[in-house]
Amino acid sequence: QISWTPLLVLGYLFYLLLGAMVFQLLEKQAETHFRDQFQLEKLKFLQNYTCLDRQALEQFVQVLMEAWEKGVNPEGNSTNPSNWDFSNSFFFAGTVVTTIGYGNLSPSTVAGQIFCVFYALFGVPLNLAFLNQLGKGLNAHLLTLERWVQKPGRAQVQLGIFLTTGTLLFLVFPPLVFSYVEGWSYGEGFYFTFITLSTIGFGDYVVGTNPNKHYIPVYRSLTAIWIVFGLAWLALVFNVGADLMERYLQLKWHKSDLSLAEGATTKLEDEPEQPRIHIPS
Repeated sequence: QISWTPLLVLGYLFYLLLGAMVFQLLEKQAETHFRDQFQLEKLKFLQNYTCLDRQALEQFVQVLMEAWEKGVNPEGNSTNPSNWDFSNSFFFAGTVVTTIGYGNLSPSTVAGQIFCVFYALFGVPLNLAFLNQLGKGLNAHLLTLERWVQKPGRAQVQLGIFLTTGTLLFLVFPPLVFSYVEGWSYGEGFYFTFITLSTIGFGDYVVGTNPNKHYIPVYRSLTAIWIVFGLAWLALVFNVGADLMERYLQLKWHKSDLSLAEGATTKLEDEPEQPRIHIPS
């Protein structure tokens, strides 16, 4: 029996190639447009402020980039709230152990970087164990995937309720809150929600970073708690999806093997029987 693993590998590589082509088609032209627009703005800035030359402007842009990499928002002034107050630090600790890693904030001191390494070394397994236990608690109120496959009916209803409730609590309602607090559109809030709970964490959208807005102190801490429970729910959904996909691929591959075997058997049965030669003793 031929393993279905090569089919999975080919499908995985094809999916990556497809994603690369689509992202390149959608984003490359927009990137070129924004790059040209940025260069035009720099030229306009130099024309308006003739006391500056291009080298001085490039140095200032470099300073802005370094500030952003260090987690300092160039907008606003020195009265901006600290990125390392307790609420923000709690949020950052959550992004470390959950491996989200937005990238907009990171420790800049050597001591902080070393502590971050050891904190993640023990925190990531602890987080996985916690999410696993939390997932078991959620799964205790559901029938397992095997029961859902073997005994459809009530299990399908329970699975539907689980998916619907989780979708509302973790994917539908939170973007409304983020849209109201952060000033994003609902689409941007939904995009942030999914990118966060899937632990992709690009860092292009992060809650509580707008210096022009006043956030309640526990806003990011509550967001971190929401992330933990959302991770457990979405991880369970991903596991169910992966299990279903694996079963589907194995079933299709097994059926193809059976059809080939049956075809070969039928071919042998359809061949006329060769006459036997009797040799007298």
